[in-house]
Amino acid sequence: MNNINQQRQQLRHQCELVFPGFHTLSPAEEFRAMSAWCETNHIEHDIYGEGELLSNFEQKIASLLGKPAAVFMPSGVMAQLIAVQLWAERSGLPRFGMHPTSHLIGHEEQAYQALLKLHGVPVGDRLTPILAADIDAVKQSLACLLVELPIRHSGGQLPDWEQLQALKEKARERGIPLHMDGARLWESQAFYGKTHAEIADGFDSVYVSMYKGIGGIAGAVLAGDEDFIATARLWQRRLGGTLVHQSPMVASSAMRFDERLSQMEACLQRSRALAEGLQNIPGIRVNPAVPQTNMMHIYFDAHQDKVMAVRDKIAEEEKCWVVGTVRPAEVPGWSVTELYVGDNLLALSNEQVIPYFRQLVG
Repeated sequence: MNNINQQRQQLRHQCELVFPGFHTLSPAEEFRAMSAWCETNHIEHDIYGEGELLSNFEQKIASLLGKPAAVFMPSGVMAQLIAVQLWAERSGLPRFGMHPTSHLIGHEEQAYQALLKLHGVPVGDRLTPILAADIDAVKQSLACLLVELPIRHSGGQLPDWEQLQALKEKARERGIPLHMDGARLWESQAFYGKTHAEIADGFDSVYVSMYKGIGGIAGAVLAGDEDFIATARLWQRRLGGTLVHQSPMVASSAMRFDERLSQMEACLQRSRALAEGLQNIPGIRVNPAVPQTNMMHIYFDAHQDKVMAVRDKIAEEEKCWVVGTVRPAEVPGWSVTELYVGDNLLALSNEQVIPYFRQLVG
């Protein structure tokens, strides 16, 4: 980490108000909370993936998603690579489809090519979710299609319910298994007003994150049919993911899981109220204009260096951290940041928050 990044980390830590995300504990606070939860619930370590805490949590997630089985893994990268590998094995096709902004393309150093020798086919437009018509446009046979719910790189956009059902039906017609990249599925449920199982119905496998929305130390869960998950466990061991103890990751997720899920509806409504207020600031645009999850992209009619300099000044002088990283937007002279709305903003009104955003473009 370079000096300026270290200085900005220190600035953020000294702030009394932090707008993005959920309240996070220090390592010492986190470990004390885990210790108390484990003592109350009489938790024992798992041994290489075998143990009551782990198996109960896996079954809880499987039931929530309406799938027969699930397996906890140390990372979403591992979970999704295993998923595409298994669909390639089942179909005999070394080729799968994914959104142009998929995590597998942009953040994993081409692992599906380097490790698994698979061919990834971009499907759909990078600014919108994958729709049924996008499957029609694919002329190649696919082992599976990864569908991200929501699309992070377009501000957390989702297909509406009818579009999602049409996508599932089109995949069935083409005989293409659907795998859900549900890193932010927990944030999507409030938009649909359906159960998690109803959303996941029609997906042959599902990955969900245990740290992004839930706030666990790390980890992911992969769900599917019993044979699929049994083979996934085999690949988890092959890839070095069967750790001697996964209980610290599982405990940090399990102890806050229900509470975090219960907050997602309020976070969505707070996102929409904030977006409505931001739209009235000259020089700011929000995508999507009406958030579909508790996430949005905020565009500034200003260079990123200027916006970040003002943000740092606010942090230093007013002890308030307004936004995270600001990067160049595609329109020259504009910049953009991603804002994830968690419980930090639930207790703050627009009257308290909006003036700080005005300063960023003032």
